[in-house]
Amino acid sequence: MPASYSLGCPVWSCEHWRGGLYTAKARRDDWLRQYSSVFDTVEGNGSFYRCPTTETMRRWADAVPAGFEFCMKVPRTITHDARLRGAGEEKRAFLRCLETLAAGDALGPTLMQLGPSFDAGEWPALEASLRRWPQEFPLAVEVRHRDYHDRGPIEDRLDDTLAECGHDRVLFDSRALFARPPQTECERVSQTRKPRTPLRHTATGRRPFVRFIGRDDVSQIDPWIEEWSRVVAGWIKDGLRPLVLTHAPDDAFAPAFARRFHEALRPLIDADGLPAFPGESEVRVEQAALF
Repeated sequence: MPASYSLGCPVWSCEHWRGGLYTAKARRDDWLRQYSSVFDTVEGNGSFYRCPTTETMRRWADAVPAGFEFCMKVPRTITHDARLRGAGEEKRAFLRCLETLAAGDALGPTLMQLGPSFDAGEWPALEASLRRWPQEFPLAVEVRHRDYHDRGPIEDRLDDTLAECGHDRVLFDSRALFARPPQTECERVSQTRKPRTPLRHTATGRRPFVRFIGRDDVSQIDPWIEEWSRVVAGWIKDGLRPLVLTHAPDDAFAPAFARRFHEALRPLIDADGLPAFPGESEVRVEQAALF
């Protein structure tokens, strides 16, 4: 992967990637190594539900090459249950996890995702959290309530505070998902769960953070891929280092989505293609042996 931006998927543990991103007989404990041979970041969504142990984080950091970044999600006990108030022990436990990844040089921006009901009335708690967040741990913040998308004083206050603190704003795009009726069961479920957050291209820090929600048929996403590739290329030319996470309703299609995005972006930034998927390389070797 080029150093100009980071690209990855929302998970690395996916059985359906055998024979594609992963070799057909890869053991689960080898999936992260194979994943990180192609992509250089991943969304650590599991920490939203349960914070991993420091031993687990140390093992993850040891399994990936230099430069790989885990983007851990702040636990929901902090963001959704406590609503950024209190939860001192939970915060300390989560920061210990981040410290472990940072010590292993494998820590990317941490994702603080706020619930859809977290409105502008709770701004004091959010502002306090942003200003107290340890500077050594990069932070990206996702707001979902419409208050923070007013193109007015509330949104300006959010963006100004993020910029002042050096934090990034998460740019969430689900337009492709909702562009047509669901064609798979995973798309149907995803349309009931994912928000229709208003689109923004706002860069408040050095690492614009894009969470791009697509379709299970990746060919249907091309108009949005082309749009985002131009935006990301512009950030790179401005000296920023964006991070893009490609989500598909069915995780099985996320790696293909990521590769399709990179292929659209690479001529704009003069980048090489992604490394070969280990499972696809294995198939080609086997086919060549037959002849």
